[in-house]
Amino acid sequence: MSEVKAVAKYIRISPRKVRKISGAVKGKPVEEALNTLQFMPQKAAYLLEKVIRSAVANADQNEGIDIDSLVVRNVLADEGPTLKRFRARARGRGTRILKRTSHITVVLAEDTL
Repeated sequence: MSEVKAVAKYIRISPRKVRKISGAVKGKPVEEALNTLQFMPQKAAYLLEKVIRSAVANADQNEGIDIDSLVVRNVLADEGPTLKRFRARARGRGTRILKRTSHITVVLAEDTL
C-alpha cells in the first residue's frame, strides 16, 4: 500500500482551528473530502484543500498510483513558531498577543477495496 504526503509549513492559522476541520475529512475519498471542504466557510478549510490538492499532485508524479482510489489517511496540524506581539493597554502597560502558526501535513493512501 503506497502513501503520498504533502506538507504546508508556517501557515498563519492556529493548529487548533485546523484540527477542528480535519476531522470532517479523515478517512474519506479525496474527491469527497475536497467537495466537503469547498462548502465550509472557515479559513482552515481553504488551506486544507490546498494541501490535499498538493498531495494529489505529488501522487500524480508517482508511477503506479491510481489517483481515483486515493483516500485521506491522516491530517496532522502541528504547531509552528509563534509570533509574539504587544498590544497597548491601560496605564502604560502592554499585553502579549500570540500569533500562532501551523505545519499542516496530509497523508493520502490508496484504498485497497
